[in-house]
Amino acid sequence: MIDSPPTLTDRVRALASGALARAGRALHRAGVHPDLISLVGFAVVLAGALAIGLGQPRAGGIVLLLALPLDALDGAVARAMQRADPFGGLLDSTLDRYADGSIFAAVGYYFASQHDRLDLLLLALAALVGSFSVSYVRARAGEAGLSVKVGLFSRLERSAILLPGLLLPDLLLAPALLLLAVGTNVTAFQRLWFVYRRTHTTKT
Repeated sequence: MIDSPPTLTDRVRALASGALARAGRALHRAGVHPDLISLVGFAVVLAGALAIGLGQPRAGGIVLLLALPLDALDGAVARAMQRADPFGGLLDSTLDRYADGSIFAAVGYYFASQHDRLDLLLLALAALVGSFSVSYVRARAGEAGLSVKVGLFSRLERSAILLPGLLLPDLLLAPALLLLAVGTNVTAFQRLWFVYRRTHTTKT
């Protein structure tokens, strides 16, 4: 598989790999299934999104912070149990998309209902489309044997931008949303261009 440069997510996972592996083995020995961790993590994200939609972005941000470790633990447990079937990865990726959708929908609703800011609602929708496109290009490229991780707005980077905005909503949430709306879509096109260049070079 042709690879692309490592992302921030790759670097963070490499730094935390030892601790994650130990936690994964401990949870596996305790009989915890990785799919259960994925579902619990998704439920926590939904709770955070609900808090945001109800006008409590700080509370929602704190809840979403709690969901971050769960997003990595399911994979660690799957590796500890030497899981071979592809369902776990599919479930995790699907729940990630639903999680992204619920968060950006909640942020858009928050601006529309609390502040009557339809412009920021549109930015939330643009960020949602961009986030989905970033993941979609990577998934389709993977079917062609390309590992595409280029760009600055993969999932961990998006969280690193959005969470401070939620914790300081009056100061940072609107700028964070604008940055995500632009950055995610730029990243999606960066990945398309990366695939074009690699496939073009291969054919020539």
